[in-house]
Amino acid sequence: MSLKIRLARGGAKKRPYYRIVVADSRSPRDGRYIEKVGTFNPLLAKDNDQRVTLVTERIQYWLGEGAKPTDRVLRFLDAEGLMKREARNNPNKAKPGQKALEREEERKEKAEAKAQAEAEAKAAAEEAAAEAEAAPAEEAAEEAPAEEAAAEEAAEETKE
Repeated sequence: MSLKIRLARGGAKKRPYYRIVVADSRSPRDGRYIEKVGTFNPLLAKDNDQRVTLVTERIQYWLGEGAKPTDRVLRFLDAEGLMKREARNNPNKAKPGQKALEREEERKEKAEAKAQAEAEAKAAAEEAAAEAEAAPAEEAAEEAPAEEAAAEEAAEETKE
C-alpha cells in the first residue's frame, strides 16, 4: 500500500476548503482517508496564520512510514521547514507554441513587405524629385537661348 499526503477538497461551490490527509494512493481524491493532518483555506490572505494548518508530529510520523507528499503539500511542508522542495526549472514552458511562432512569422513577413514597399515608394519619390530638379534646369537652359533669340529679334526690330 503506497501512502500519499494530499489535499481532499471540501467546501461549497466556488468556496474551496481543503483537508490535508494521509490516504492510500488508490483511493479517490475526496474519498476514504487514514488520517487528517491539516487544513488549507485558499480564500484567506497569504499572510494569514489560518491559511495552512499542519499537525507536524503526525506528518513527520507518516513521512517516516513512507508517505509521499503531493507537489502542493510538499510546498506547504517546505514553507514549514519539514521537507526540502527542489526548485523546478522548465525552460520550455516560457517558449511560445507552434501557432504563436507561425503568427510571429506572418507578422514579420508583413512588416518586411510593408518596409520594402515604403522604401520603394520613398526611392520613387526621391527619383521623381531628382528628375523634377533636373527638368527645370534643362527647361531654363532651353528657355535661355530662346529668350536671347527673342531679345535679339526685338533689338533688331527696334533698330529698324
